[in-house]
Amino acid sequence: MKKAIIMVDIQNDFLPGGALAVPDGDAILPYIVDLLQTGQHYDLIVISQDWHPPGHGSFASSHSGKDPFQLGELSGLPQMLWPDHCVIGTKGARLATELVEILDRLQTAGRPVLFVRKGEDPDLDSYSAFFDNAHRRDTGLYGILKEQGIKAVDVVGLALDYCVKATALDAASLGLQTRVLLKGTRAVDPSAEDQVAADLAEAGVVCT
Repeated sequence: MKKAIIMVDIQNDFLPGGALAVPDGDAILPYIVDLLQTGQHYDLIVISQDWHPPGHGSFASSHSGKDPFQLGELSGLPQMLWPDHCVIGTKGARLATELVEILDRLQTAGRPVLFVRKGEDPDLDSYSAFFDNAHRRDTGLYGILKEQGIKAVDVVGLALDYCVKATALDAASLGLQTRVLLKGTRAVDPSAEDQVAADLAEAGVVCT
């Protein structure tokens, strides 16, 4: 069975020192690098990136009187308001250095790597690597996986309780055999990890 790995938003702004740092987020990097170097072979490596224009509607700074981590609304949907993060062209939007280095080596060796950027529409947030949060648009990822005969995906990255969860749920809903590799992810709210794992398991996602 052909399999892909989806590496979700392993970007500087989600790592220590970043604008929206995930607790212990950098701890996943050695595991992921080792997975790519010595672990299971993947037929496709998918890299997703948050890729926001300045003033994106998910930013608290775009909502008068609102602070980060307050609940707001965006295009008719409830919206967690975030600090400005992963703005196009900034250091915070770049992939982690360790990831760039291993990907460069893999691409030089002829391994297939696909980059998926999401969150460019200022009026919609996009947690999943497949769809925006309103499911109004898709990123094209599923079509590429289907075209290449990919039937199973492993999901890692940041953060478990938001973009990793959304990506895994969409993958499972699209009929892909889906696993979340817990050593390769961390949550914005570490206390939510057990509930997220339970929600994923209920949707048919294997957490291992």
